[in-house]
Amino acid sequence: MTASSRKLSVAVVQGGPSTEAEVSRASAAGVAQALVAAGHRATRIELDALVGESLRTGGYDVVFPVTHGAVGEDGSLQGLLEVLDLPYVGSDVLGSALAMHKRVARVLFGAAGLPIARGIVAPRGEARAAAERACREVGARLVVKPSSHGSAIGVARLDETAGIDDVAGAIDAVWAIDPYALIEHFARGREVTCGVLALRDPKALPPTEIVAPSDAFYTYEARYAPGRSVHDCPAKLPLHVTERVQRVAIDAHKALGCRDLSRVDFVVGDDGMPDAVTLLEVNTLPGMTPTSLYPEAAAAVGYSMPELCSALVLHAFERGPTPRIAPRPLPK
Repeated sequence: MTASSRKLSVAVVQGGPSTEAEVSRASAAGVAQALVAAGHRATRIELDALVGESLRTGGYDVVFPVTHGAVGEDGSLQGLLEVLDLPYVGSDVLGSALAMHKRVARVLFGAAGLPIARGIVAPRGEARAAAERACREVGARLVVKPSSHGSAIGVARLDETAGIDDVAGAIDAVWAIDPYALIEHFARGREVTCGVLALRDPKALPPTEIVAPSDAFYTYEARYAPGRSVHDCPAKLPLHVTERVQRVAIDAHKALGCRDLSRVDFVVGDDGMPDAVTLLEVNTLPGMTPTSLYPEAAAAVGYSMPELCSALVLHAFERGPTPRIAPRPLPK
């Protein structure tokens, strides 16, 4: 039996103690259905206190984490899978943790020379002082967001009409769910995302432009409510901008040490600079719901959902668990 024809028993891990748990469960349902369609056996397992025992005793060949947010996407689950010596889809412990904590990812992106927005990090403290610093160092147009949440949860965009009290209120709202607020320049441009598929060398998928006509930006509701947003894939960008987005997406994936798959978010354009590219963040476990961007982009280059999910689990299975180093005896 060749690797590509092998049928695997796959544990699809979902949910967990995260604000994005319901999104995760919807994604997991799509992944499990796709794996079954590809001929694999798929079991959905909840990320709870019993997950370790379920994975240890289940006889699974490979694990496909489809978890978003805290515990599932930040390296915690990946650490458990390392302890259990199980192969799994997606980035390892370090790559997952770096991508989840945007304040740390920004440092690595900057060191790699990637195009990030001007910004500051504000640890939980006095909101008005943080707001005054942000307005002074970043400018009048601001995006305030949690360092370690996704799906646009807790994100506020503030234009020139916002006052110090508005900015302080947005920072306080972030601190209610995250100890660090990331405050960046609000680039007025097109919301674009670009998937990376790394079954061997990382390859960029076609960029997608996201339009949410009923929302101020690509909010949580716009992401997951059917019909609330429009995805244009491939995005109608000038060729040199498309190539720039794809190149930065691969470089960001590499800068954080990601593997297998990621989705990289951008703003393209700003006042007077239509071709400007601003890197926002890397998602190591992109959504796999019926309205999700990553499966749409993969389909644009010929991967059906069953083919995509099957390729990912087979690749993880072939890679196997992380190699162990034999313990050394104590010197006598």
